[in-house]
Amino acid sequence: MSKIGRRIYYELETGNIVLDTGESSGFVTERTVNQDFQEFTSLSQRNRECIGILSLEYGQYAQDFASCDGFRVNPQTGELEFSYPDPSQPEPQEPVYQKPLSEEVTDLKQAIAELTMLIATPTI
Repeated sequence: MSKIGRRIYYELETGNIVLDTGESSGFVTERTVNQDFQEFTSLSQRNRECIGILSLEYGQYAQDFASCDGFRVNPQTGELEFSYPDPSQPEPQEPVYQKPLSEEVTDLKQAIAELTMLIATPTI
């Protein structure tokens, strides 16, 4: 059984998503970028040189995709950014894109571990 991660095609200039292939598992074969450009109208109608590609591992950012209400690729950094719903705002708001919360949690855990080590280190 194969597990194939998602491939995200986006506009290089804006970072807007053109196509998210999603993830696949089971008896599937991974398509090439050329096949995607032939099979998907949203890609075949565009200038290929204006499209960026982000390939993710299977399950990468799974929690972020499940809880977000939008995502894009930052055109300056080429990194994925997510917009999350604000539970205190029942009405839809303008999206605010940020780095994945899963990465922020990892960064915070690392910072806490480093601070804990600093606090635990005896000073002379």
